[in-house]
Amino acid sequence: MAALSLAWAGSAALAAEHEIKIKNTNGKGKFMVFEPEFLKVAPGDTVKFVIVDKSHNAEAITEVWPEGVEPLKGEMNQDAEFVAEKPGIYGIKCRPHYTMGMVALIVAGEPTNTNKDQLDAFKAPGGAKKRWDELLKQLNP
Repeated sequence: MAALSLAWAGSAALAAEHEIKIKNTNGKGKFMVFEPEFLKVAPGDTVKFVIVDKSHNAEAITEVWPEGVEPLKGEMNQDAEFVAEKPGIYGIKCRPHYTMGMVALIVAGEPTNTNKDQLDAFKAPGGAKKRWDELLKQLNP
């Protein structure tokens, strides 16, 4: 039992924390942004969303979210976080600004072995399509 506890404690200690800011602008002409909007993490890492400007949230795009991982559903004007429990591709949106393109893409581990089929089938709505397509280019540079 002690060996199991030590093994778990060791793996938890290796997990990293990443921060994504939620902002009205990046100061370079892009509005309604997650910063960064593309992030590579290791499975088991924590991703924290920090509200910089009000009237935003962070929540899962459930069509692009690994099966078996509880979808993120951050409240308006509240910081939020989730653990990328499994390798895969995690789509994030700000609910009120989604169609304006306020999206982010997080990749945990190697996406080719996970829910890439979800990503291939997903079509971003409205103004989110252009920014989503830009994020996809970072997935396969």
